Amino acid sequence: SLRPVARFPNGPVATSDGLRWNVTELYRNVLSGLEAAIREESDVRSIGVDSWAVDYALLCGDRMLAEPFHYRDERNVSAVTAVHDLVTAADLYRANGLQHLSFNTLFQLTADRLAGALDEADGMLLIPDLLGFWLTGQRFAERTNASTTGLLSVTSGRWDESLIETLGLPRNILPELIDPGSTLGGLLPNVAANLGVKSGVSVTTVGSHDTASAIVAIPAVNPDFAYISCGTWSLVGVELEHPVLTEGSRLAGFTNEGGVDGRIRYLKNVMGLGLLSETVRGWEAEGEYIDLSDLLRQATAVNYTVTQFDVNDPRFLTPGNVLKRIIGWCAEHELPIPVSHAAIVRSILESLAAAYARTITQLHEQTGKTISVIHLVGGGSQNSLLCQLTADHTGVPVIAGPVEATAIGNVLIQGRAHNLIVGDLENLRALVVKSSRQIRYIPSLLRATRHALGSAREATGQGTMP
Repeated sequence: SLRPVARFPNGPVATSDGLRWNVTELYRNVLSGLEAAIREESDVRSIGVDSWAVDYALLCGDRMLAEPFHYRDERNVSAVTAVHDLVTAADLYRANGLQHLSFNTLFQLTADRLAGALDEADGMLLIPDLLGFWLTGQRFAERTNASTTGLLSVTSGRWDESLIETLGLPRNILPELIDPGSTLGGLLPNVAANLGVKSGVSVTTVGSHDTASAIVAIPAVNPDFAYISCGTWSLVGVELEHPVLTEGSRLAGFTNEGGVDGRIRYLKNVMGLGLLSETVRGWEAEGEYIDLSDLLRQATAVNYTVTQFDVNDPRFLTPGNVLKRIIGWCAEHELPIPVSHAAIVRSILESLAAAYARTITQLHEQTGKTISVIHLVGGGSQNSLLCQLTADHTGVPVIAGPVEATAIGNVLIQGRAHNLIVGDLENLRALVVKSSRQIRYIPSLLRATRHALGSAREATGQGTMP
């Protein structure tokens, strides 16, 4: 069983030198959350940390040099050109297997190198590794998250010494790699004292990239599954034993990231419900009161074809006025612009589901893997309209849940590391099947036909909008 004991916000902060994370405040909230957990369960045995990928802090000794940059900071754009002047995109893909994203860690570190920010640094820690360091004093890089940096060899799982040298990055800042399910160390004495815990509490590495933990908790009984881990972003993929490094895979935008137990998370980053939340935030900033549940009911009731836009258009990468950008995209493509709030929400969700469907088709093309069911986990699994539209667009049943897949996967890896449970990933997933709630969505033939007709109209510029 699992229950939340603390939640807290975490958002970027715009400073004079760019967009940064307030990771110091994040750590304060982590400690507060741990205090709340220990008050409820005094016999805590282990702590596991997961977070988002690619972002990092630079250190000099035990001192963090500055708050970490946010992955959407604009400094990364020029760094991409600098990297590709040294290594072609095709050669990068053969080395690290990663989808090209301008915010991958190697581009961010190159931006730091060009700015002279690496001159004083003797260490670099990704966000979960940084929190682990502050809790234990131990500097390590957990392997699943390290695989998102672009500096890990996709074939050996080790730091790519040749690539690091070619990019002119200092090798000494990269910490020793460690696998999920390892004991990072006990809590520092001052941390334990402040939390009011006795000795014996350790920090255990998990799939510290949140998606790596979420995939552990996929309630799969059928091996022919694809997954969508949906939150602010969506990760659409399959689990493989070996990476796919073909030129077709690169051009299709797929990434090979490390998973727990050496599995490969072969996936594509697709925009997620951040498009919806940013749109709602824009309406609220204008003084409107938005009841999201009611708005989703209205969007479900929309019975006409709405315009589908390309959610992966680069214009949607940076935060800001999403609605204005949707309107701009529709105008540029001479397609009807959604007018009502309900139509706009429906357009966003239809567009996401259509992007999922395209990605699922590409997954089959690139891997040859049969996909007979889609598991949708994370916050998006609570959005019943998105789940049904995903089933309709893909023509494949969708099983939604668990919502807290990342936390469940995190806990399962800790439990296995401490011999409370045993087995491979399939055994762990069998526990999830038994202990979590899932909802099955069956594709609607009528809706699927309507989507196909709507897509055909859009392709000819004949979309309609009452």
